[in-house]
Amino acid sequence: MPDLVIRNLHANIADSDTEILKGIDLEMSKGEIHAIMGPNGSGKSTLSHVLMGHPGYEVTEGEVIFEGVNLLDMAADERSRAGLFLSFQYPFAVPGVTVANFIRMAVNAHRKGGPDGADNPVRIPEFRKQLMEAMEMLEIDKSMASRSLNDGFSGGEKKRFEILQMAMLKPRLAILDETDSGLDIDALRIVSGGINALMGPDMGTLIITHYQRILDYVQPDRIHVLVDGRIVRSGGAELAKELETTGYAEMANKEAVS
Repeated sequence: MPDLVIRNLHANIADSDTEILKGIDLEMSKGEIHAIMGPNGSGKSTLSHVLMGHPGYEVTEGEVIFEGVNLLDMAADERSRAGLFLSFQYPFAVPGVTVANFIRMAVNAHRKGGPDGADNPVRIPEFRKQLMEAMEMLEIDKSMASRSLNDGFSGGEKKRFEILQMAMLKPRLAILDETDSGLDIDALRIVSGGINALMGPDMGTLIITHYQRILDYVQPDRIHVLVDGRIVRSGGAELAKELETTGYAEMANKEAVS
């Protein structure tokens, strides 16, 4: 059985009748890279938020099973400890909280295993060694560890720090919501290199993007085209090239006719 199974997932904006996801079906396993592509407003970011348990959305139908457990029964922090990670499209700044302290608190929260768990903090020398190694991989100046998280950071720096968090938390399912947006060529190369370095048999990656360019660096096993809240087509990596030629509207029209 695949590690992640999404069946007939429907979701509305909370406290409204506005349906965004209209029956998503998707399966993937650890060790795989899947990409979800689609135009603005198709529901891509909504899917990522629903998977992580964002309170701004309400699931009205369907199920999401990860490693045999129904994620929809879990709060957002429980999903994180269960192995999910979401890289934000627009990372928040947290003035007054340094990068190092923020990541160490997140790591320790995972190690504790929940409010009723026993404290098991990572030793500071061990944490610092891991953090410096991850920062070096992502070509981040080590002095940045003492700066407030994302405060005054460029768009590219914010995206690198999202991947830094992923490297330190070691998720089993990483959801990357438009990680390539706002990146220049050099930043895209570095971020993509970090994603590739972290990939392995114990982590699956779901990349959400408008464009093919990140997929030139991070090779997907499967691509799913999301239009108007539904996956209208799935295929191999070659599907991204086809989209560059045909566009989303033409593909959606072809699938509707067929």
